[in-house]
Amino acid sequence: MSLIASFEWSFIWENRGVFLDGLWETLKVSAIGVVGAFGVGVVLGAARAHRVPVVSQLAAVYVEVIRNTPILVQVFFVYFGLSEPPFNIRLPAFTAAWLMLVIWGGAFSTENFRAGFEAVPYRYREAGRALGFGRLTTFLNVTLPIGGRIALPSSINTSISVLKNSALIGPAISLPELTYQAYSLESVSFRATEIYFTLALIYLAVVWVLSGLIRALEARLALPEARRVRTRRQQRFQEAV
Repeated sequence: MSLIASFEWSFIWENRGVFLDGLWETLKVSAIGVVGAFGVGVVLGAARAHRVPVVSQLAAVYVEVIRNTPILVQVFFVYFGLSEPPFNIRLPAFTAAWLMLVIWGGAFSTENFRAGFEAVPYRYREAGRALGFGRLTTFLNVTLPIGGRIALPSSINTSISVLKNSALIGPAISLPELTYQAYSLESVSFRATEIYFTLALIYLAVVWVLSGLIRALEARLALPEARRVRTRRQQRFQEAV
């Protein structure tokens, strides 16, 4: 209690604009990263699950490279490495940040959705083909709705990791997101305790909200069998209480 009482909360309130600006930048880059990673995961996960020639092999290489190298090394290569010859591609900090979040998150989402699509019973796909659906139509109407729901829980962790990784990317390439703003403020005020404590609280609140939204979506899109299992568990719990 004495530690909390010794905090200069007025300092945080006076600099709330700095934190809000950083939070807005974090939310923008993370939103693009989460949505983009989902898109990459669905497309490449489907290619891997259905063994699409060439695309499946390239996707496997992409997944292995991204998942087995540090994200900071990837960020430095995209932001600094590509700006040098022979590439000479200079990306703005915001573009490089969301691009790397999409690439990194997409690799993990690819495996999430691949596992989800492969978990769909083959007889379901056979039923779709028996109804006259083509391969693409069967995927859109059978595999994607079921496999996507199966992959959703693991995608929660990936989405949260995408958001948290923005804290690594910002300071590395001087993107004025939340962590960079906090670091800059601390370097001139030397109020590290107040600043980083507040920073942790903000990230905790954002992650809780994101987790709650995705879990609400998961519950709404749950397969009928999963809903029945959840209902039975709730009934047993209520009876035990």
